[in-house]
Amino acid sequence: MSEGFNLSRPSLSLPLSLPKETFATKAKSMLKFIGPAFIVSVAYIDPGNFATNISGGSTFNYSLIWVILWSNLMAIFLQSLSAKLGIASGHNLPEMCAKIYSRRVNWFFWLEAEFAAMATDLAEFLGGTLGLYLLFKIPMIYAGLLTGALTFLIVYMEKYGQRVVEWIIGTLVSVITIAYTVEVFLAKPDWSQVGIHTLVPSLPNGNAVLIAVGMLGATVMPHVIYLHSQLVQARNMDTTEEQKRKHLRMERIDIAIAMNIAFLVNAAMVIVAAAVFFKNGMAVDTIEEAHKSLEPLLGTLSSGAFGVALLASGLSSSAVGTMAGQTIMKGFVGLSIPVNIRRLITMTPALLIIASGINPMYALVMSQVVLSFALPFAIVPMLKITSRKDIMGSFVNKPLTKIVGWMITSLIIGLNLVLLYLTFTGNV
Repeated sequence: MSEGFNLSRPSLSLPLSLPKETFATKAKSMLKFIGPAFIVSVAYIDPGNFATNISGGSTFNYSLIWVILWSNLMAIFLQSLSAKLGIASGHNLPEMCAKIYSRRVNWFFWLEAEFAAMATDLAEFLGGTLGLYLLFKIPMIYAGLLTGALTFLIVYMEKYGQRVVEWIIGTLVSVITIAYTVEVFLAKPDWSQVGIHTLVPSLPNGNAVLIAVGMLGATVMPHVIYLHSQLVQARNMDTTEEQKRKHLRMERIDIAIAMNIAFLVNAAMVIVAAAVFFKNGMAVDTIEEAHKSLEPLLGTLSSGAFGVALLASGLSSSAVGTMAGQTIMKGFVGLSIPVNIRRLITMTPALLIIASGINPMYALVMSQVVLSFALPFAIVPMLKITSRKDIMGSFVNKPLTKIVGWMITSLIIGLNLVLLYLTFTGNV
């Protein structure tokens, strides 16, 4: 009897220690893969989003929060496809285009993608410049040069490994998140209305359609679709299908966390604008006006948090835009240009616009028009490549994925064309 009792003791104690070890091991394994999606998520909380979200909240109250939710779901889908392409093929999207399409087609892809990267940098540089100007009263041209220098510094840190850049970008995303948490706390919104308008779509009038199109059109950026397939390569040392599937599972978790943080920040922008500006009968059309108006309404802490968030957004998104420019140039046409020259190519137009004194909001709108042209040239090749079994193997898109992918693509292209039409007809 005593022997039977003693034999049972190890079997009782052993399982009790296993769950702890298993959880710790899984958590440690997952943390190794966290990072690429946080770099990508910056594009979803860049200065262009500040402008559209503030305008939407100040004009239409909480009515357009649902647009942020659905835009985020589309972004999760598309970034997951980009990551899957990179993991399954071992190449980024521009490199795969170079393998599949003719030299002439790839030169065209490169030129339009380079213009898109420049347009993206334009909006992001303006955000960083405005952040420095609003916080420290630095003249715009000097603030622009300083933004360029800080962006160079962030991207230069890639020399010490992608993980270092991921930590820097992740820290800046944390700053933006904390700043807008402070904003929401001070704004004291109507949470019941927030919940209703997050789940129930509504468009109060025709002008709301324009703002909604702008929100969606500014959300999915072509440069991060290219970039995400490159960022996963730093961890893509997998040789077996099982290892690749684990990598993809971990990256999807990374995407879910990062994209939902971006959703919360974007939603917070709309919520704060609605709770502060709409409530006080103020339709805000510029970032400077939003910063200036927050102080008398909510105090210096609120306006300071806004400026810090804008600066962190501008710096982080500028760095990401520059990294995307490098991937695009090397991938499509294999140009071997020194890294600093490549960075200057994507930064220069933004600095020239700032130096010329052009209205920042006008430049921001025009940059989004350029992006509306470029977006299909990133999404359509990605969908076609990920649907090819000879390239993707067992990772090839399933029929449902293809249907959802083309539905999302058609919707995004259609709404971007609406934005384009409204722009050229003088309605935006």
